[in-house]
Amino acid sequence: MPKDYYHVLGVARDASEEDIKKAYRKLAHQHHPDKTGGDEQKFKEINEAYQVLSNQDKRAQYDRFGKTSNGGNPFSGGGFDFNGQGFDFDPSQFGDFSNVGDIFEAFFGGGQRRKTYHRGADLETAHEITLEEAFRGTAAAVHFQTFINCAACGGMGHFAKEGFTKCGTCDGRGEIRETRQSFFGQFAQVRACSKCNGQGQIPNKICGTCSGSGRIKSGKNIQIEIAPGIADGQLVKVVGAGQAGERGAGTGDLYVRIKVKDHPDFKRTNDDLTVKKALRLTDVLLGKKIETPTIGGGKLHLEIPSGFNLRERLRIPGEGMPKLGTHRRGDLYVEFDLETPKKLNSKAKKILEELEGEL
Repeated sequence: MPKDYYHVLGVARDASEEDIKKAYRKLAHQHHPDKTGGDEQKFKEINEAYQVLSNQDKRAQYDRFGKTSNGGNPFSGGGFDFNGQGFDFDPSQFGDFSNVGDIFEAFFGGGQRRKTYHRGADLETAHEITLEEAFRGTAAAVHFQTFINCAACGGMGHFAKEGFTKCGTCDGRGEIRETRQSFFGQFAQVRACSKCNGQGQIPNKICGTCSGSGRIKSGKNIQIEIAPGIADGQLVKVVGAGQAGERGAGTGDLYVRIKVKDHPDFKRTNDDLTVKKALRLTDVLLGKKIETPTIGGGKLHLEIPSGFNLRERLRIPGEGMPKLGTHRRGDLYVEFDLETPKKLNSKAKKILEELEGEL
């Protein structure tokens, strides 16, 4: 059985548009589900009735046939109605209310105003360190240019003690409503008021130092900690060290990209190091220990294993770079560059000839 929408709203069948609107506002406020004692189902019925009776064409259709083209349910979708006026659900049918936010504002006196103050941007800068600093870890001072909070007004852009004046552009609402007609019907758009930045009020005294933005351009110095084992090109994030936001809004973050300088002795591959060592033939033949440096500043005295192929690298476990975030280290590889004498005298040649017979 079709619903009696006049009965739902408690109005006579010859009620005026204004009477229907007043009845709807009163009942919707009474039964709204967010209110104590509210009834969600009743609230939907009230909206359904109002959607039909507040539209002249739908009301005429309902009075004649007892229903509308989609059964009178504005929430059911269903595309276009039979008279080609667009979707059955039309926001303009709310009368003075251009969107759902207007309904809640009428019921409860409005919500929190929008702010259009922008959070400060994230920044990236570079800092160069030596391979030894990457090995040990280090503290570094980083300097860069950015926006910082204005000291004169505390980053707010104005002086609150001087008071505020209601914004005349948005009438203190903090937002501007724009209604547009489209192929699908009438739609409302809400945007923050640019005059008061969504606050609904304008400060009586703007800070002259920052011209009301709450921030100024300046150099900034920060100290960062670089962990042992950091790789070339790796980022160090410093939360809240980036660009200051507008008028007290949040501060962005800083990303420091680490550049590790090339080393004259060591070549790095991930956590491993490679060092080249010149080697004399006599040292090999006599089994002498080979001295090689380490990245930590020490020295190792190596014995070349018997039968070792000098064209290969000699691996020394645990003498490479620290593995970031662990207590382990990579390996050190020694590449040998065998030096041969440019010219042998007769005595040296005779010794080598005798030695050849022993090998």
